[in-house]
Amino acid sequence: IIDRSPLMVAVSSGGTSPVLARLLREKLESVLPLHLGQLAHYAGQLRSRVKKQFATVGERRRFWEKLFVNDRLAQSLANEDRQAVADATEQLLTEPLDHRGEVVLVGAGPGDAGLLTLKGLQQIQQADVVVYDRLVSDDIMNLVRRDADRVFVGKRSGYHCVPQEEINQILLREAQGGKRVVRLKGGDPFIFGRGGEELETLCHAGIPFSVVPGITAASGCSAYSGIPLTHRDFAQGVRLVTGHLKTGGELDWENLAVEKQTLVFYMGLNQAPAIREKLIAHGMAADMPAAIVENGTAITQKVVTGTLEQLDILAQQMASPALIIVGRVVGLRDKLNWFSNH
Repeated sequence: IIDRSPLMVAVSSGGTSPVLARLLREKLESVLPLHLGQLAHYAGQLRSRVKKQFATVGERRRFWEKLFVNDRLAQSLANEDRQAVADATEQLLTEPLDHRGEVVLVGAGPGDAGLLTLKGLQQIQQADVVVYDRLVSDDIMNLVRRDADRVFVGKRSGYHCVPQEEINQILLREAQGGKRVVRLKGGDPFIFGRGGEELETLCHAGIPFSVVPGITAASGCSAYSGIPLTHRDFAQGVRLVTGHLKTGGELDWENLAVEKQTLVFYMGLNQAPAIREKLIAHGMAADMPAAIVENGTAITQKVVTGTLEQLDILAQQMASPALIIVGRVVGLRDKLNWFSNH
């Protein structure tokens, strides 16, 4: 029995395959949100009011559909925030049923579909439209609701397939059409994912939005390559740095070059020679261990290691998407690597 009282789901194989039934129950347990019972109980309390508020069966059905996919209301119920629940309910009851939709930014993680969060999975399975980029793996896209519209806005190194402003307008247009839109991004949407820029557009237009964080590439790549980002003996801090040096001002190389920290460069493969030159010029040891991780956490993951002085040579062996890690912790890979021998 899967208990989300008053909702109950029973799975049985009629005695033919109890192990299969157990595995299916475990799968359903992971997919069905824990707050479903609270949501069902609350819906029961609203039934009489909804019947008075909406004259037709069709209007009531559309209301219930909106209520049951309202992530903000569900979260407020789970948190026992009565005022937030009341506010969200009042908004649902009073706004037109054809009211504009919403956008959810979902972090897809670094590649391995098993690293997608449960909440992220729930969101992509409820979406009407999924707007996704090149860093979202095929395995994760296979988990998207089958009848959802899929809009590819992938970006490749050196140019944009779809300009950022156009992506913003796609999200706005779909949400204003009443759609439940998921903006699915590799890694975490708020770490070099331009999530903030996209939400600013929605905020200005009054479109409801929420964010589901994901495992960022730095965490995923370090774990799957056996390189801890912090270590009491080697690194008391970690810096996440964009490698797109040509798009911004000069980085604070003097502070980046200090000891006892780990540097992680996103999108830095093409800038490896400049990264090497700047760090050494500002005092970092030329023999500082360095690694590049390509397709991190995927079965095609490839890792090369060497020294900072060799960084440009290492980069020539790799292809995007790739992450550069610089620091003494890279020296632990030989002992801690568990995922791949590449």
